[in-house]
This record gives sequence, C-alpha cells and structure tokens, in this order.
Amino acid sequence: MSAPAITDLLRACGEGEAGAFDRLVPLVYGELRRIARQHVRRTGGARSLDTTGLVHETYLKMAGAAQLRVEDRGHFFALSACAMKQVILSRARARCAAKRGGARGALPLDESHAVADAQAEWLLDLDRALDALHARDARLARIVELRFFGGMSEEETADALGISLRTAQRGWMRARAWLQAALAETTG
Repeated sequence: MSAPAITDLLRACGEGEAGAFDRLVPLVYGELRRIARQHVRRTGGARSLDTTGLVHETYLKMAGAAQLRVEDRGHFFALSACAMKQVILSRARARCAAKRGGARGALPLDESHAVADAQAEWLLDLDRALDALHARDARLARIVELRFFGGMSEEETADALGISLRTAQRGWMRARAWLQAALAETTG
C-alpha cells in the first residue's frame, strides 16, 4: 500500500474529485478486510455478517457520503471504523427486532440462533454504554470504537487520534474498566 498514493487520493476525495474514492478502495481494501476480520472473529459475528460483507457494506456507507473529508490515512481508517460500527449495530438492531416478531417467521430452536441473539443484544448494550461513556469522556469512547469496532492496534489508535501510544494504552484500560462496570450494571 503506497502511503503517498493513498494520501493523494484522500486529498482528492476531500476536494470532491469524481472517482477518487473508487480509486482509493483497491489500495486500502486489504487493510479494511484485516480490520473487519478481527471484528468478526472477536464478536463471533460470522453468523450474521462475514468479513467481505462488512467491508462491502462499509464501502457503500462511505461512498454514499456526500463528500468524504479525510485528513490523513489514520483519519480514513477511523472513519471506516465508525462506519463498520454503524453497519454492525444496524445488523444487531435488525436481529433483535426480528427476534421480537419482526418481518421474519418463527426461528427454529437452535443453539446457534440463541447465541447470535445474545450477541446482538450484548452489542446493543455495549453501544448504549459507549454512548454514556462518550458523554463522560469522548476520547475514551473513540478509543473503544477504534480498538473494538475498528479492530485497530494500540499504535493505529494513537495515530488516528493524534495522541501518544502511552495515552492510548491508558485510555484503553480506563475505558474497558468503565464499560465492564457499566455492562455489569445492565446485566446484573
């Protein structure tokens, strides 16, 4: 992946150049797949969304934006992580709605469906807890979004947020502790 080529295309996207985003995607596709693969593996989401599906839905969401204003490579992947989060949560909401009698017919009693339903509910609980964390400390919430939903490493997170590695590490530890307590209250 050529960093100058990516930077040039990101600049062109910000200036509204036609086709710039479509030329950018092949250069970042492998990295987007890596991030998506980590997320699918971490959340067990393969039942409802696979790596390729997550990347493609993220592409559609980002390509549909009126004008993508991106500062640099780290900012692009941070925006991608946010788009992935939105896709994942949308799927979780749809799964929970279907479970409560949405458009889908009765599901067979199957352990894998119960696990997927529980995972969808947990993701929605996590999203609510993240909203509460965002109200307290927006940077900690962004660290969680980038690390958990975006699958970014500590170094990539620090780069995307323009903070030191140590600050990102401390933020990750604080955010996880806060979220664990918030989720324990929800389920306890």
